[in-house]
Amino acid sequence: MSSQIDKATQFLERHRGPGALVLPNAWDVASARIFEEAGFPAIATTSAGVAFSLGYPDGQKIPREEMIARIGRIARAVKIPVTGDVEAGYGSAAHDAARTTRELIQAGAVGMNLEDRSGNAAEPLLDLSLAVEKIKAVRETAAQLRVPIVVNARTDVYLLPGAQAGTGYYEAHRRLTAYRDAGADCVFAPGLKDPETIGRLVRDLQCPVNILAVSGTPSVPELEKLGVARVSLGSGPIRATFRLLQRMAEELKATGTYSVLEGAVPHAEMNRIMSK
Repeated sequence: MSSQIDKATQFLERHRGPGALVLPNAWDVASARIFEEAGFPAIATTSAGVAFSLGYPDGQKIPREEMIARIGRIARAVKIPVTGDVEAGYGSAAHDAARTTRELIQAGAVGMNLEDRSGNAAEPLLDLSLAVEKIKAVRETAAQLRVPIVVNARTDVYLLPGAQAGTGYYEAHRRLTAYRDAGADCVFAPGLKDPETIGRLVRDLQCPVNILAVSGTPSVPELEKLGVARVSLGSGPIRATFRLLQRMAEELKATGTYSVLEGAVPHAEMNRIMSK
């Protein structure tokens, strides 16, 4: 447990610089080992990627126990801190988030993503008071277990229709301020790509802000200049991997050739990475 506490403390400190904490998102041990080998200081999991790899669609369709088991397997396989994406906590109440936190810490993770998506198309975001209650429950559970888990509280405001036109700023700021005040160590606004708005959010919140890197997002050096503390890739890496698989399958079916395989990681290299 002392090693886990040390990792949690180390992970929290990296949110304060120098520079942005860049987190690739793993979905299994192999992807996590590859990211560790590349020299990243910590790894985040992708809930979508884990779900896809286990045969589920994204959106809290995977059972809690399967998600936690995969995160735990990743955490045990690498030496660097691991933060787990647990969607909205796998349940509709604060006590569900508390249970998820307890199991996540027991699995060896030192951080968590907690989002405010409701799963209800008519009301896509959780009631703000419930989202705040979940964050407080996470903090209380971590305190009871004496592990300073790093909470990255996410709002999906900028993933809703129309938000990119500027209408989402007030709601995003309102929610992220409440999450910060409830005890979140970092706040997360996926879908936000506009540099001016990112800089404004960082200045207004005065706490570590996580930005999701996708096509069209400013580069890491540009985000650092805007004051962004944390950059993650979400499900991008696994979806890029799946696109490569699609191209390979299409080529094999259409022409019977396999030129896509020319860039494959050598078998011996993967064996070395997995034998650590």
